[in-house]
Amino acid sequence: MTDHEPPRPRVQRKQDVLTRLAKEEDIWVATASADGEPCLVPLWFLWDVTGNDRPDAGTLLFCTKRNNPTARNLTPKGKVRLSLGHTRDVVLIDGTAEKVEGTDLPTASADAFAAKLPWDPRDRTAWVYLRVTPRTVRAWNEEHELAERVLMRDGEWLV
Repeated sequence: MTDHEPPRPRVQRKQDVLTRLAKEEDIWVATASADGEPCLVPLWFLWDVTGNDRPDAGTLLFCTKRNNPTARNLTPKGKVRLSLGHTRDVVLIDGTAEKVEGTDLPTASADAFAAKLPWDPRDRTAWVYLRVTPRTVRAWNEEHELAERVLMRDGEWLV
């Protein structure tokens, strides 16, 4: 058994999640085909807060080839699970994804994506953006933080 610092308060966990969303470049994206075949891939992402006055009111933006399983697996409900971190510092996000053509993506969002990541796919027709609106966010770092790991439910922050 490992000695732990006391569990982080939920407000601190939320801030830690927002900091990671703003700074990290890679996220694990999980989808499933209509027949239940899972797909898990790492993708570059942007925590897109353009047009928002609150840093916690963003969406996640990634890009993938339109014929890749990640894009093909999106059902009309667009359910997706995202994960940041390793097994001792976990952020799990369940959300709703929508496909956005590069020509339809707001310029501010496309500019922010290209500024954060060394890639600008907006004029590449083989690629499509995926915008994920978070519905549930959970964060914990080991067992001692499991009790209050839910930070967002039904798209609303609890803290």
